[in-house]
Amino acid sequence: MSEKAVCIYDTTLRDGTQGEGISFSAQDKLLLAREMDAFGIDYIEGGWPGSNPRDMAFFDLAKRERFAHAKLAAFGSTCRAGVAASEDAQLATLLEAETPVVTIFGKTWLLHVTEVLRTTAEENLRMIEDSVRFLCDAGREVVYDAEHFFDGFADDPAYAFATLEAAQRGGASFLVLCDTNGGTQVDALKGIVAQVCARFGDVPVGMHCHDDSGLGVALSLAGVEAGARMVQGTMNGYGERVGNANLTTILPNLHFKLGAKLACGPHMAGLRDFSLAVDRFANVAPNSKAPFVGESAFAHKGGVHANAARKVAHSYEHMKPELVGNRRRILLSDMSGGTSVALKAQELGIAVEEKSPEMRTFLEKLKLLESQGHEYENADASFAVLLCQHFHGLEDTFRLVSYRTISEVVRDKQENLSEAVVKIRVEDEPDIKIAVAESTGPVGALDHAMRLAFGAHFPELGCVQLIDYKVRILQTGLGTDSVVQVLINSTDGQRSWWTCGADPNIIEASWLALRDSYRYKLMLENGAIRLPEET
Repeated sequence: MSEKAVCIYDTTLRDGTQGEGISFSAQDKLLLAREMDAFGIDYIEGGWPGSNPRDMAFFDLAKRERFAHAKLAAFGSTCRAGVAASEDAQLATLLEAETPVVTIFGKTWLLHVTEVLRTTAEENLRMIEDSVRFLCDAGREVVYDAEHFFDGFADDPAYAFATLEAAQRGGASFLVLCDTNGGTQVDALKGIVAQVCARFGDVPVGMHCHDDSGLGVALSLAGVEAGARMVQGTMNGYGERVGNANLTTILPNLHFKLGAKLACGPHMAGLRDFSLAVDRFANVAPNSKAPFVGESAFAHKGGVHANAARKVAHSYEHMKPELVGNRRRILLSDMSGGTSVALKAQELGIAVEEKSPEMRTFLEKLKLLESQGHEYENADASFAVLLCQHFHGLEDTFRLVSYRTISEVVRDKQENLSEAVVKIRVEDEPDIKIAVAESTGPVGALDHAMRLAFGAHFPELGCVQLIDYKVRILQTGLGTDSVVQVLINSTDGQRSWWTCGADPNIIEASWLALRDSYRYKLMLENGAIRLPEET
C-alpha cells in the first residue's frame, strides 16, 4: 500500500480490562496513558464514565492532565430507546468526563435491536443519529463504533449501511466497524470494508476486531488494506474472551510491512519496552512467544538456523530485532552446533574458539548433559559456568564434601520443618566447614546451610537470594522414580540469573542448581563472565 496516515486508537484501559485477570487502578491508568502518549498513540480510550468508581476516578485525575499528542476518549453507548439524547443521563455523564473525544457504540445487527434492546429498527436509527449529533453539538469529536457490524451486514446489508448513515448524519468523525464476536474471515471482511469505504468516502472508516478466531491482527490489517484509516486494539492483546486485536503486532506490521504512516512510527524501537511496561502494570507475565516483542521472537535454537543467522541475519529473521527494541538470542540444547555455542558465548561475554578440539568435546558433553535432563536453553548462568569450566579451566573455590537433609511434619500443629547439614571445603584450607540450618523445606534449609558454611570466605554471596524455583518431571510412566529437573532464579538485588539441575533425587537436582547459582555470582564478581545486558 502507498504511505497513508493511519490513526491508532488504544482501548487497553477500557476494553483491555474486560479480559480475565486484567485490572488497573485509576492511578495505573493515568501512568499508562502517559506511556501511550509518549509512544505516539493517537487516541486513548480511558474507560466508561459512570460505569464504575475506578473509571470515574481516572477521568477526574485526567482532567488535570495535558497530553502532548494523544486525545483522550470517554466511552459509552447511544441514548436509550424512547429517550432523547439531551435527556439521557448516560450521555450527560460522558460530557462530564470533559474529554475531547467521545466514543459511543450503537447496534447494527437487527437481532440485537429487536431481541436485546427490544425496540424497532427505526428507533435504533434515531438513537444513533440523535446521540452523535448531541455530542457533536456539545463540542466533542465523536467516534462511532458500529457494534456487531459484520454480523449485522451478513444479516441485512441495507440496514447495516443505514446505521452508518445515521451516524454520518449526526456528524461522526470516524465510522468504526466492529467484529464484536470475532468470527469474520479475512476475505469477507476485506470486501465489506471496501464497500463501506467506497460508500462513505467523506468519513474515515475504522477497524475494531476481536481475536476469537485467531484473526484479530489479520482482520485489522486487511481492513487497512481495504481503505480503513483507524485501527482500534489493545496492547498485548488484552480483552474479553481471548482478547482484542493486538497492537504490539499490528503496529510493526503497519509501519514496517505495509508502509503506513503512523505517529508512533519514530518510537517503534521502544515497542518491546512499552509492551513490558503494560504487562508490569497489569501484573501479568509477558508472553515470550508474542511476535516482535516476545523474548522468543528472535531466538534461534537449531544449529543450522543459528549458523545461517550469524552469516546473513535475514536468512532466518524477517526483520532486525533492534527495530522494535528486541534482540537476537541463541538457545542451547542437544540440537546445538559449534556456531550456536560460539554465538551464545559471545552473548555472555565469554571467549571461545568455534573450530577447535575443545569445541568438539564440549558439544559431546553438552548433548550428554541435555540427555540427562539439564536444560541450558532456560538457564544461561549454568551454561556460562559450563563454558568457563570447559574452555578456560575455571575451578571452584569451594568443594562440597557432603550434605544431609531431614524433614519433619508435625501433623497436630500443621508445621513443616526441614534441617540441612552441609560439609564443605573452602579453597586450600585444611579444615572442613560444617553448618546446620533449618527452614520450612529441604531446599531452603540446604541454601541457608550453604551460606553459613561459606561464612566470611565469600561475603559477596550474602546478597544472593532465590526468587523463583521451578520443578519439572522429565519422564512419563516412571512415577516418583522419574528424573526431576529444577530451575532456580537468583538475584543479587541488581541482576538476576537462571540455573538448572537434574537428577532422580529432587534434593540433588536442587543442589546442582544452587551450586551453579553460587558459582555464577562468584564469576560475576571476578569478571570471568558478564550478563547479556552488559555485553
